[in-house]
Amino acid sequence: MLGSVALVGSPSSGKSTIFNRIVGERRSIVEETPGVTRDRLYAHAEWLTKQFTVIDTGGIQIKDAPFQEEIRAQVEIAIEEADVIVFVTDGKKGLTGDDKFIARLLQQSKKPVILVVNKIDNVAEIPETADFYRLGIGEPLAVSGAHGIGIGDLLDKVISLLPEKETKTFDGAISFALIGRPNVGKSSLSNRLLGEKRTIVSSIAGTTRDSIDTPFEKNGKKYVAIDTAGLVKRGKIYESIDKYAALRALSAISRAEIVLFLIDGEEGLREQDKHVVGYAIEEKKAIIILVNKWDEGKNKFTKEEFTEKLKNQMKFLEYAPILYISAKTNEGVDKILPLIDACYDAYNRRIPTNLLNSIIFDAQEMNPAPDFNHGRLRISYASEARVAPPTFVLFVNDPKHAHFSYTRYLENQIRQSFDFRGTPIDILYRKKK
Repeated sequence: MLGSVALVGSPSSGKSTIFNRIVGERRSIVEETPGVTRDRLYAHAEWLTKQFTVIDTGGIQIKDAPFQEEIRAQVEIAIEEADVIVFVTDGKKGLTGDDKFIARLLQQSKKPVILVVNKIDNVAEIPETADFYRLGIGEPLAVSGAHGIGIGDLLDKVISLLPEKETKTFDGAISFALIGRPNVGKSSLSNRLLGEKRTIVSSIAGTTRDSIDTPFEKNGKKYVAIDTAGLVKRGKIYESIDKYAALRALSAISRAEIVLFLIDGEEGLREQDKHVVGYAIEEKKAIIILVNKWDEGKNKFTKEEFTEKLKNQMKFLEYAPILYISAKTNEGVDKILPLIDACYDAYNRRIPTNLLNSIIFDAQEMNPAPDFNHGRLRISYASEARVAPPTFVLFVNDPKHAHFSYTRYLENQIRQSFDFRGTPIDILYRKKK
């Protein structure tokens, strides 16, 4: 795995369009209105067999602040988080004051910068890029995010500059990451689990600076707790701390097997919580939901009320167990490690092929697949291809007849037969030869 590349530039320069081109799908909102990208997104991408991470910095919105304040915040994050920065300018507008402002910030960064002039849609417009030499960033690369022109050349440059990064592994230990919005109690819980104050705890949101990996042993088992970093507010730049926290959680989630998703029991679920846990879902990690601060929350809700609300708001996480805790009073904390053990076992569970086929055939006989795409799915054979997460390959007459509702039905049948708590299940279809 290579390092990470961040796209920076003034509003509506086309960062999100280029991001989508690199990633190969529409993951970012693209509109003509300046500043429309509401979420700064990341994604894994691949070019010439090299994998790397792309960060779209368009999501910083600072209330009542001019665009230059937003731009400064974007650039600061790109400088801090990325190994390579792609500076996107608008070839239709020409050189702007914002471009000069960004160039000055990037020149101080000491990070490799690739200057891109976007929206150059044909050869006749290439001379328009000459003016951008004045930024002092180097040779401008003409591209068209909308039409895919020059993206290959850009990616060649990106992978030539990105460093190779070793993925940290924890042999023989169960690794888990604590994620959640700032000030939800990640560091307090980490201290409880470790039995000592390893991380700074403060009521100021975002005190934790970097991801901290802490190995420890309990009841003869080895664990590594990965505490995610929070936000440092620098100068007068106040960015969206929830979105920043989500980006910070990325590397921790990537390296962990189990994700402990903390929710504030006093405040309940917020939209930003879904944003944070979305990364763990995309990475297909085992997930445990921890409702923290329950010593205060139980004065407002019953567990049944809170659980029902959570299940209604997070239908996509039905498989995740919910535990009510208080890092402050230690309530329920002793149940976390046994639940981590159970979810780890489920995440790595292998089902004997004969048992799996018996479940799938029974399910098919009990409830045959519906007609879909001018045909009916018929399953001939099933096998578990891999674990972490458990991935089942079904050999069928034609994968195009697989309706998502039938896939969900098969998943439920598997879950009813085996303990897969906390873990996502992948079901893939292959045409029988």
